[in-house]
Amino acid sequence: MGILRLVVRIMGRISTFRSYQFVLLLAAALAVVAFYYFGSERQNFSTTTKRIKQTQASHNANRNDADLTVDTRLPHEAGSEEQGGEERDVDKSRSLQDKFKVAMLSMVKHGRFQEGEVLVLHFVSDPTSKELGERMLQEFLLDATFKYEVLFHDVVALTQKLFPIVEAMQKHFSAGSGAYYSDAIFFLSVAMHHIMPESLTRIVQLDLDLKYRTNIRDLFQEFDQFPPGAVIGITREMQPVYRHTFWQYRKENPQTRVGEPPPDGLPGFNSGVMLLNLGAMRASALYNELLEPSNVAKLADQYRFRGHLGDQDFFTMIGMEHPELFYSLSCGWNRQLCTWWRDHGYGDVFQLYYRCGGPVYIYHGNCNTPIPDD
Repeated sequence: MGILRLVVRIMGRISTFRSYQFVLLLAAALAVVAFYYFGSERQNFSTTTKRIKQTQASHNANRNDADLTVDTRLPHEAGSEEQGGEERDVDKSRSLQDKFKVAMLSMVKHGRFQEGEVLVLHFVSDPTSKELGERMLQEFLLDATFKYEVLFHDVVALTQKLFPIVEAMQKHFSAGSGAYYSDAIFFLSVAMHHIMPESLTRIVQLDLDLKYRTNIRDLFQEFDQFPPGAVIGITREMQPVYRHTFWQYRKENPQTRVGEPPPDGLPGFNSGVMLLNLGAMRASALYNELLEPSNVAKLADQYRFRGHLGDQDFFTMIGMEHPELFYSLSCGWNRQLCTWWRDHGYGDVFQLYYRCGGPVYIYHGNCNTPIPDD
């Protein structure tokens, strides 16, 4: 699910350390952040996303790919349907910046790197968000004990590369019926291996609404646990989202594991924390075949699938058919806190999905859920 998304990459294997460069790519677009936060407590993911898309379409003539405008355009659009929207927009923008602060300060607090290693932060942004990001990062990185660099990449140039690859799949995994050009950023992780340089071989992609409780460097060691054929490491979804989304397929196949809770079911994935082995993604004939529009349509029809959560939906759907492409991260690496589905029809089974044993390494405050203090 994407969102001022933090994307981290390592060159070479941590276990054979020489001199590494760690890269953190702040990828994603306020549009993706809005996916989580620009809804009232009465709205679910789907209605919030649909409203955002409709508002984007109505303002299309007056915007210049506003995906990454942190202070102005998208916050204003999100509140434009209500009186007093401008005042609320300011509060929402501050809320997003507060979450960014929690994420970055906790990462800095626990971050430890070896001599010779550099953490490189890449922002995919437009000029407005670049200016804001530069100001905020000066403060957030002040106490960093490791070496770092900050680079920015233009969102328009990135979207131009991404859109032709993911356009066909957007209708299956986006709210609404069209394939909006700007919405391609929701699918960044799906085609990262095509649009990033060949020299980038491993990326850890992280949502904004996170709080780190351990050294982010430790997450890279999970790459060494990938079984043969796996291209992506990802944590299971901790709500009955896909029990709901696959309702028709489950009705037609009452013995299916699809949408069932762990440990024996297939609850789907949450894309808040992902390990993308770009080298393996490039080399996997199976994965790249699944990106073909005809194969996406075939699986969507087979599973009666119509989603609205972007890359997360795509990975969940292909994971039902080809689980060998995925390495299952422990739930502690993406301890999701949202409980929306508990109060919307699934209270009787909610805990079967939500419970997570073991240590928590990263809290994920999805659907605007407060994150516990340390």
